[in-house]
Amino acid sequence: MRDPLKRIHNIKLALIAVSVSFIGFALMVFARWLAGQPALADLTFFPWAEVGGTLFTAGILGIGIDYLLGKDDEERADDRLRRVLISQAPALRQAVINGFAFDADDLRRVATPDTLDRIMRNSLALRLGDAEFATEVYDDVRDQAVQSSERWYDADVSISLSTVRDAAKGSAPMYIATVRWEYTVTPVHGIRRFAVVSDRTEYRELAADPEATSTWFIRSEHGIDAGDRTSWELVQFSVDGDSRTIRRAERKAGQTYTVSVGKDLIAAGKPVTIAYTYRALVPRHGHLLHLDMEAPTRNVAVQLDYSDTDIDYVNVLDFFVSSHKTRVEHMPPNVPEKSVLVAHDGWVFQRSGVAFVWVLATVQESERP
Repeated sequence: MRDPLKRIHNIKLALIAVSVSFIGFALMVFARWLAGQPALADLTFFPWAEVGGTLFTAGILGIGIDYLLGKDDEERADDRLRRVLISQAPALRQAVINGFAFDADDLRRVATPDTLDRIMRNSLALRLGDAEFATEVYDDVRDQAVQSSERWYDADVSISLSTVRDAAKGSAPMYIATVRWEYTVTPVHGIRRFAVVSDRTEYRELAADPEATSTWFIRSEHGIDAGDRTSWELVQFSVDGDSRTIRRAERKAGQTYTVSVGKDLIAAGKPVTIAYTYRALVPRHGHLLHLDMEAPTRNVAVQLDYSDTDIDYVNVLDFFVSSHKTRVEHMPPNVPEKSVLVAHDGWVFQRSGVAFVWVLATVQESERP
């Protein structure tokens, strides 16, 4: 099928040629008629016949010349364009690559999310040499990053374990953990919620909630009531040093704390420092304290102080999946303070975290010969 644009061009050219030829023919006829009109002899000074003949000839020759040379002109134009493209192809290719690699604004204007995903998968496949592995790795990292609405920076977590000495007679021995979080974030949620539950299904649902809900699971088998304030309590919440009002709602087998971050801070879209502290009962015989990250976080430091306990030693299990090495520093045994620091420089994703597993001093003594 011929190119529609080419057909339109040929029609226009034919109309122009016919029009010019017709005008030339009309001028020649007018010149012949004018020669037989003595009263209009003054108009014969203009060469009507010569101009008409020229226009008539130009119109006829134009159609013929275009018909004979048009195909050759197209081939010459195509050959010229082909030579230009071949000579400039390396520069064009490099410009496109540089635009994609270094200019995010240009890439955003020309690429859809699906196109960006395909570019990343193909690039990673070339880098790793395995298309299936690259696709699964990229999709997993993308989903974790996209599903999170906030990103935290420089998270500093301090945990203090102490022995509960006024526990009821016959109750299981407990530690009380005082946990303080401090991090920098550009908030997107005006409300922060803290939920404490004892149902595993509800815990999984709340943990998967992309909204600003922090969730803790308390096993009822340990004799701890998830809905009791003494089992878990949010005691302080501040934004840039300004304290916020904490509202508590109790329900069967659980409780919820709600804090307003501030609509003005959300509208400003600027980083703020959020700090909050909570206390929670931890079974002594559970030998475990697990801490999860709730959002993608860059740079994490978690310090556990267990000086006020009968814990002899703490083992650390970190679940930070990263190429950066996690630093674990135990306090030397020749000082009275007992603590361990876990620090990670770089990004860590939500649901990764740190587990502290302790060995009691009484267990250590019973195992000695």
